[in-house]
Amino acid sequence: MTMSAGWYLRRLSRMGPREVGGRVGDTVRRRRWRSARPVAPGVSAARFTAVLPAGTIAAVPPDAAKRLVAEADRLLDGHVEYFGVPRDDLADPNWWYDPKTGRRAPWGYAFDVPYRDEEAVGDIKQIWELSRHQYLTVLAAAYALTEDERYAERVAAHLRSWWAANAPLRGVHWTSGIELGIRLLSWVWIRRLLDGWPGVTALFEDNPVALRQIWHHQRWLAAFPSRGSSANNHVIAETAGQFAAACAFDWFPESARWRAEALRSLDRQLKANTFGSGLNRELATEYHGLVLELGLAALAEADAAGVPVPATVRLVLLRMTDALAAVVDNRLRPPRQGDSDDGHGLVVDGAGTDRWGSLLATGDAVFGRLDWWPEVTGTDVRTPLLAALARPYAKDGGAPAVTRPASRPAHFSDAGMTILRGPEHIWARCDGGPHGFLSIAAHAHADALSVEVRHDGVDVLADPGTYCYHGQPEWRRYFRSTIGHNTLELDGADQSASGGPFLWTRHARSRVLAADPSGASAGGTARWCAEHDGYQHAVHRRQVELSAPRQELTVVDEVRGDRPAAVRLAFHLGPAITADLVGNRARLTWARDGEDRSAELDLPGELSWQAHRGTSEPPLGWYSPGFGRKEPATTLLGTGFADGTREFTTVLRFHG
Repeated sequence: MTMSAGWYLRRLSRMGPREVGGRVGDTVRRRRWRSARPVAPGVSAARFTAVLPAGTIAAVPPDAAKRLVAEADRLLDGHVEYFGVPRDDLADPNWWYDPKTGRRAPWGYAFDVPYRDEEAVGDIKQIWELSRHQYLTVLAAAYALTEDERYAERVAAHLRSWWAANAPLRGVHWTSGIELGIRLLSWVWIRRLLDGWPGVTALFEDNPVALRQIWHHQRWLAAFPSRGSSANNHVIAETAGQFAAACAFDWFPESARWRAEALRSLDRQLKANTFGSGLNRELATEYHGLVLELGLAALAEADAAGVPVPATVRLVLLRMTDALAAVVDNRLRPPRQGDSDDGHGLVVDGAGTDRWGSLLATGDAVFGRLDWWPEVTGTDVRTPLLAALARPYAKDGGAPAVTRPASRPAHFSDAGMTILRGPEHIWARCDGGPHGFLSIAAHAHADALSVEVRHDGVDVLADPGTYCYHGQPEWRRYFRSTIGHNTLELDGADQSASGGPFLWTRHARSRVLAADPSGASAGGTARWCAEHDGYQHAVHRRQVELSAPRQELTVVDEVRGDRPAAVRLAFHLGPAITADLVGNRARLTWARDGEDRSAELDLPGELSWQAHRGTSEPPLGWYSPGFGRKEPATTLLGTGFADGTREFTTVLRFHG
């Protein structure tokens, strides 16, 4: 996917003068560095002191340790899977190879590499993911748990291989700050987890190549921060990685300055990226998880190094953790909202570890759980490691006075998210929030007023997900589109206008008119109503009611316009749901824990209904369980017309 001149003009139109000036400065700096690369200073007497406290490894739960070691053994055997693509070459990887397309990224000055062009480079996510070195943190953790030197030796061999193949400012791995930031955080934890291995100082402190790489990574991040309309989760990864390295690898003349600047940026950007309610402003749940992981890792690094942290850093992370606890369903699954690329901040766990349970367990250890938090029954490795370094919030004398929610929040007015809960673990998310974050809303979807409904953790009315970013524009468009969500489309147009794969040039504005989410949980009826202005000649208003006595969800869509409009109303079913559509009624069936479940979906009779499953021209009827993966699922699509004001009523009735 190459960027046209039109894209650059559209992207420029979303920038302010300050951002434009900063990017001009970046361009000048890149040209200067091309001919005269910065030279790393010499380092003498480097020592690593940011070790884990005694007894930390012994606190790792045995089942979590077993999963981790099993994962490490698969990695030793050369096996891994990224974004649905298996790799069997991990014993001796080619750092620039994309197994999905078979292409190899070109060599050259980093800022000349056309990393967005799949024809020239390959799938950049496939190439970058391995070089985040999070599989090496897993191997290093396996060494810490077992003292088996095979894991440490593999880590050392791969780091030396990577450093030799990726000289500073050369190649595709020096093009994106988020990659450098996450890689630095991985290196910090690799060094920490290998601390008992006899060869670790020769790998890091006594290795001029390692020192040069660490210095150049931090120098790069200090010079090229994500700016203005791009200061989303990327800038959190950049500052968290920079801060962690400047704390743990405090070996360079610039370390104190880098540490102070990164901490100021982290404080500022965490606040900027987070609503007062604690939800992430990108309104993309997976990025809420990424930012929280990065923030907790940075906090642990600060406490390990004895670096005072602004109280607001802890406060934002506390609110993010409480917000996560509030929105998950009874199976600890959060909303599937906005973009998701399976990105993690710090990986030290094996397959089968629940990401969201792990985050809540860490939140419990650092901040303390509230009575209304859901129970976390699973275990993980990361929580005891981070908890060993981070000071518990309640014991921090600098902690600000903060009132945490006395009961489970269900309506987040600043984020426009409302969670309706009913009997039999019925969970529904209603979206009446902003289109996205900053002027480009990079990770937003055109999903205003969409609903997402689960029954005991099973997707019934599902958000289809993300699937891809680069290289497949027709699929990127579909998974971000209005018709790709459980909402209403007029005249074949998205509510918001896309200018590129991470660029929205016009944002639909939503407003919540009423939200009373408590009724259903109290045995009555919960209600929500919102509208948006994304269509030029009409307003779409939606009302949702969840009745506890009837175990029934009613959705009323109202179109108020000044001319006739073609209507398409989509309901995307989860992959576990089988649908039998007759006329305008669908019988839904699925299984959960060996039991058969069912529901009826009465669809608006004013529309003509068809079931679509796994079609490609155009795409319709798909569910993406993770980045790079998609599977057929049923979409029920109603088509018709609205003339003036028109209402369409849908009723989802669960059977007891």
